[in-house]
Amino acid sequence: MSGANRSAAVERNTAETKINVSWNLDGSGTHSISTGLPFFDHMLAQLAKHSRSDLKIEVLGDLDVDAHHSVEDTGIALGQALLVALGNKVGIRRFASLSLPLDEALVSIAIDLSGRPFLEFRGELSDGNLLGNPGFDPQLTEEFLRAFVASAGISAHVDIVRGKNSHHMVEATFKCLARCLRDAVAIEGDSLPSTKGTL
Repeated sequence: MSGANRSAAVERNTAETKINVSWNLDGSGTHSISTGLPFFDHMLAQLAKHSRSDLKIEVLGDLDVDAHHSVEDTGIALGQALLVALGNKVGIRRFASLSLPLDEALVSIAIDLSGRPFLEFRGELSDGNLLGNPGFDPQLTEEFLRAFVASAGISAHVDIVRGKNSHHMVEATFKCLARCLRDAVAIEGDSLPSTKGTL
């Protein structure tokens, strides 16, 4: 499994968004991202950089209506790409957890690549817009995560432990998720990490 090409490409086309994603889990952190939402682009770049995976994302969405469709559908497409890239999951570490600070903000995340989607999200993120034109509503972070874990079959517990600056809290969340993914997808054996025989 360690020599396998763990990558995938996904297209998602709806009346609201057109999305192309390619994800190489065994990359170096390179990325090319264009969602029409500058702050979201920056967060997805953090996902690539800190997971040490190569990520290409192109999104054309109905931003004249709202950013919600673009953010949620990107989460769906990324989750689908991760699931395909993981293949049969033989040899993966499967579990990962981390607490990550960004100045006054602290985020803790635990994930299980179990095949059973679940999100427990705790934390208060203000509404409003962060950076760029159009801006990014911090509350869309939870919507992205919910779509991502549902499509990828991940059980995730995300706790924004504390923070005052919404930028810091959201960025710490994406960085923490990236590091957890990096650990969970790592190959450390040659068997499936499940007594059920399937993930």
